[in-house]
Amino acid sequence: MRLREKNCKAMALALICLLTAAGLRAETVHKTYFENTDYELHVYEILGYEPGPTMMIIGGIQGDEPGGYLAADTYADLSLKKGSLIVVPRANFYAILMNQRGPNGDMNRKFAELQAADYEARIVEILKELINRSDVLLNLHDGSGFYRPEYVDDMHSPMRFGQSIIADADVYVGPTSGKRIELGTIANRICERVNRDIPEPEYKFHFNNHNTLSDTSPHKEQRRSATYYSLTQHEIPSFGVESSKEIPSNELKIRHKSMVINAFMEEFGIVPQNPKILVEKPQLNHLILLINGNERVALKDGETLLLNPGDRIIIEHVDMNYTRGLTADILGQGGINDMGKPYTITYPTRVVIRKDSYKCATVNIALSQTDMAGKAVQRPSRVIDLVEQRPSLVFITVLVDGVRHEIPNGQSLEVKKGAVLEIAEAVIDKPGPGDGLQVNFKGFVGDTRNNTGEDRGYKIPTGSGLLARFSTDGRGVEYPIVASYNGAE
Repeated sequence: MRLREKNCKAMALALICLLTAAGLRAETVHKTYFENTDYELHVYEILGYEPGPTMMIIGGIQGDEPGGYLAADTYADLSLKKGSLIVVPRANFYAILMNQRGPNGDMNRKFAELQAADYEARIVEILKELINRSDVLLNLHDGSGFYRPEYVDDMHSPMRFGQSIIADADVYVGPTSGKRIELGTIANRICERVNRDIPEPEYKFHFNNHNTLSDTSPHKEQRRSATYYSLTQHEIPSFGVESSKEIPSNELKIRHKSMVINAFMEEFGIVPQNPKILVEKPQLNHLILLINGNERVALKDGETLLLNPGDRIIIEHVDMNYTRGLTADILGQGGINDMGKPYTITYPTRVVIRKDSYKCATVNIALSQTDMAGKAVQRPSRVIDLVEQRPSLVFITVLVDGVRHEIPNGQSLEVKKGAVLEIAEAVIDKPGPGDGLQVNFKGFVGDTRNNTGEDRGYKIPTGSGLLARFSTDGRGVEYPIVASYNGAE
């Protein structure tokens, strides 16, 4: 009898070890907040096979910095051998959809005080709760220019953020706990590891001490940031990771940030199981629409769905080569994200599919001339003419003193005053017959004898000769480049 009891205990111990080795603890917990709204928030908690520190990665807290949210997104699919990750790829999804820093103000300046009871305030509170469960924080950004400890020129100076690892102090000592955090030592170690694998001297990373706690700091606004909150309120190592906005390739920004994140994981003993980087052009497989609650159709990019006036539709599913950052917008209906919401269609329109702020597919909705009862229907004045579909701008190529830059539609390029620009080309998504494309640098006249508004191929001096009244700020600092097709912007 005693022998049998001993054997049972041995079997039970073996079973526990087997389950642990097979991944009883290892899992990814995905939680969604504000589902199917413009502020949809996804949080991924990745638990490793073995316990260890927890690192939190925030991307997209500012919506016009794609290097941040695209890099964070690649870590939501990671599996870990040891430690944990909390990944928030798109902290401010609405700002990402608008391709703006923050339509309602900078979310990264809302951690110091209580905010109004809106989506953004609730998101900040959720982020604070997640920070409270973390041992280290990385907040991913794209910054202007290239940080340098000493002034070199306007684009390489202590007041630029690009290609730097930012902390709020060199050394932080908790006022009550006495805990000492060597932020500068950690950041310099990370820079040294990463820079070995970055061949371009321009793109190497530097430690950027904002010295935020000091009264002499030029960055006092950072006292309202996520990193300052986590450092001072929870006493955990907290860093901003900044790629340069002057790097034209998002893929390169993602790879740089991944190198930094991987170095931080190694620093804190978080061991990945199968890291993966996916950088592909977003492509729609099909869109599934539910019509009047009883009929489903699958539509591909560019196809047209014929409905009767008054039909109700729901966008049920978007099937793409990506699963995150997707929205479907029925033009003229609802908000930016119309997924899962019922709408009555009374005029022709389009469904625009976006991956973050990038428009990657369009499905047309046309109406028959009769309603469901067979009565003739007057075409309303709000008709979107499906025959005359205008293409959309994908990017403009600009040479700055001979250096090539791709500017995606809606984004900006910062250049030093005095540089010579040349608009080399513009790429649109649906070229039509003939050449109806025109690209105009507002405030510049290429041919004073015959000003057609077409400015591709001209040398554009930024030191003088530009007309300040055409600048968006009225001071001659920011100028728009406008693309039009057959006369329509």
